[in-house]
Amino acid sequence: MKDWFKSGSPWIWMTAGAVSISLISVIGLLVMIAARGLGFFWPADVYEFDVQQADNKQTIIGEIYDREQVPAKRLKNMGIDLGDFQGETVERILIKTGNREFVELDFRWLLQTDIKKTDTPSGLGVFERSRNGNFYGYVDKVILDGQQVDSARLEELIERAVDISEQAVDLQNGEIGSINYRLEKMRLEERALELKDKLTDERIAEFEQERKQLKESYQEFEKELFQLRKALDRDEVVVKDMRGELVTLRIAEVLDVHFPNDMSALQKLGRFFVQLGRFVTDDPREANTEGGVFPAIFGTVFMVMLMAVIVTPFGVVAAIYLHEYAAKNTVTKVIRIAVINLAGVPSIVYGVFGLGFFVYMLGGSIDELFYPEALPNPTFGTPGVIWSALTLAILTLPVVIVSTEEGMSRIPSSLRQGSLALGATKAETLWRIIIPMASPAIMTGLILAVARAAGEVAPLMLVGVVKMAPTLPIDGNFPFVHVDRKFMHLGFHIYDVGFQSPNVEAARPLVYATAFLLVTVIVALNITAIGIRNHLREKYKSLEH
Repeated sequence: MKDWFKSGSPWIWMTAGAVSISLISVIGLLVMIAARGLGFFWPADVYEFDVQQADNKQTIIGEIYDREQVPAKRLKNMGIDLGDFQGETVERILIKTGNREFVELDFRWLLQTDIKKTDTPSGLGVFERSRNGNFYGYVDKVILDGQQVDSARLEELIERAVDISEQAVDLQNGEIGSINYRLEKMRLEERALELKDKLTDERIAEFEQERKQLKESYQEFEKELFQLRKALDRDEVVVKDMRGELVTLRIAEVLDVHFPNDMSALQKLGRFFVQLGRFVTDDPREANTEGGVFPAIFGTVFMVMLMAVIVTPFGVVAAIYLHEYAAKNTVTKVIRIAVINLAGVPSIVYGVFGLGFFVYMLGGSIDELFYPEALPNPTFGTPGVIWSALTLAILTLPVVIVSTEEGMSRIPSSLRQGSLALGATKAETLWRIIIPMASPAIMTGLILAVARAAGEVAPLMLVGVVKMAPTLPIDGNFPFVHVDRKFMHLGFHIYDVGFQSPNVEAARPLVYATAFLLVTVIVALNITAIGIRNHLREKYKSLEH
């Protein structure tokens, strides 16, 4: 036994066991998140329950969201009548009933002892709406421009309404939005000339002429928008809900309808991918508890890429100076220790620094120098995506510096000496030999920086992220890329949906789905960076020989 311990075999087995446990834990966590997140998009059966509680009989229609076992003794102590039930535990079912405007609770718990009959009837539809969540019921009739038509045309009318709605949104955000953007720019240009005492009568006349043309165009687009909205009000669908009453829904408010009880497994699979695609490409609704997360995906990727563009050159230059130029003295040692210690600073501290230095000091100074006409409304003196990228660049800078230095330290000194002996300058040696050979290590530092930046939330809450961004940082208005705008982030979206949502039960599946999506985005960014690193490693492999 003593010889076995001296051989080091126990430590090898312990290390292998620890790695195996870690991998199993990570994989298990990802599988759990994926199962709960992706399961949200599967079109579950819709149940019809005949429930009797005391003398109250009612029919409840909805989807089963969760099940749990509750001790019967606890229910009896709460004064709940379980009738002749003699078991130790009672199954309790969480039902999503929807129909928010007609029932008190969007979700409700039902005891199995109160359920007298359970059925999954044919023809029971799930109506996804732009507001008030889902609506469950039976289609009674479909009305096209005041006339009843065949119910089979329902999906056709919904597709028409969705197309018109998209046209209206595109018109409002596109042409009308561009006119409003240009009018605001003209107002600022006019005020800037006024502050400089350069606003002549000729320039005023030019502004008025352009403003008149823009207003005429605005009125034309506004008429077109009103016509689209009028076309949306044409059709209706009458649905019989769980109360047995007929409810008229405007087709304009219905985004989609499906009948899960009538669908085959293959149809449900197709529906699963449709709903998953909408989650990735649509905008959020209903306080982020409905709809998709496209703005959050875009904001996360855009901010991380902007951060990578900022942190890479600064980190590489700092590493080159420390490794190739700085003297090996006490000051350099202190700088190295400071860089390493920066990696251990809590991220919220970076957020406070970014808010104070970047937003208030640097952004406020930029506003005073270049945008005085917009004051007191800030342009860059308010949290935005550029300040978020800079804050995270400082946060991840130590990782890039340390990784780059380690890569440069592995390059044999004989290569430097050989290059200098052949007549190359130190700068040429760095540019043609050292940096290309160290590029895989640079990419390694960038991979680590991207992984950390994509998951950070605390500093972003202070320097640019918001619950709901009205516009993306990129649009069709000059200069097209608006780094001063606020943005949405997947990490903050998870926090907001999970802990700030007014409808906790509805938000819970979205937390898992968004978390899985965030992991997927980080993995995709890392795989891209790893691919680039491997390509660079193969490209400059010959230099090592």
